[in-house]
Amino acid sequence: MDRAIIVGLDGSPESRAAAEWAAREAQLRILPLKLVHVWELVSEPLAQAPMLGGETHQHWSDEIPRESAEGLLLRHPGLAVTAEHVAGRPSEVLCEAAKAAELLVLGSRGLSGVGGFLVGSVGLAVVAHAECPVVLVRVGEQAADEHEKDPTGIPSAATRYRPVLLGLDLDNLDASMIDFAFDAAARRESVLRVVHAWELPTYFDFYGEDADTEWCVEVSRKKATELTEALRAWRQKHPRVDVVEEVRWGGRAGHLIDESREASLVVVGRRIRRHPFGMHIGPVTHAVLHHATAPVAVVAHD
Repeated sequence: MDRAIIVGLDGSPESRAAAEWAAREAQLRILPLKLVHVWELVSEPLAQAPMLGGETHQHWSDEIPRESAEGLLLRHPGLAVTAEHVAGRPSEVLCEAAKAAELLVLGSRGLSGVGGFLVGSVGLAVVAHAECPVVLVRVGEQAADEHEKDPTGIPSAATRYRPVLLGLDLDNLDASMIDFAFDAAARRESVLRVVHAWELPTYFDFYGEDADTEWCVEVSRKKATELTEALRAWRQKHPRVDVVEEVRWGGRAGHLIDESREASLVVVGRRIRRHPFGMHIGPVTHAVLHHATAPVAVVAHD
């Protein structure tokens, strides 16, 4: 049986935006979509309270996933959609579901007044522990947001996709991240922008030294050569993907956040650590998750 794209659904606007994005992605990948609605168990006295009576509980248990599935089928004809209700802690249920997922999609609230996400504790826990790629989608995300504007300057889902943006660390290359980004760009028939940003060694800060401009230019040239060599096999595998390589000097997260404004998808990585405690995401990925304005795919790797 094909692995499915799974989306965590709780009835909130952010989870509905995630479901819409997941439906579009499922059609791109020709995969089924599965909606997982998690009902967190409450104590018996609280369950008997009038505001959480049987009728309310039944609505959250049955109506939300059913209505969401019906709406997705109407908007995405031909899509295979299933829905299930599971009781338990949301982060644990979703991490378990991720074991059978091609991709797990979650919603995230928008930050008021500025671009970016507000990633809650459930989202962070899932990103930190799920071993399949996890995509965070901001509330209000629409299909047109992933595409270039039409000739009149109006966003349109009929135009070409914006580039897929891959943040790549040359000191910690991982094939799964690169595979994911090239595949995403190929399916979208979009440009793939690969950005490697490097920072000055810590001893510059320690000794209060200023970097020599010519030295920085030379380091960037060497990094550019390394980047081209690192991507050679994937360019050969995906000859139709237009790849733009960029080497930047400065903070990695800042460059990715800035350039996410013109991206359809941002791809970053997370090293798998099998310790049961803690949110092992990494500072760059953590910053991008909270502040990028495009959907963010976090690809776990060893």
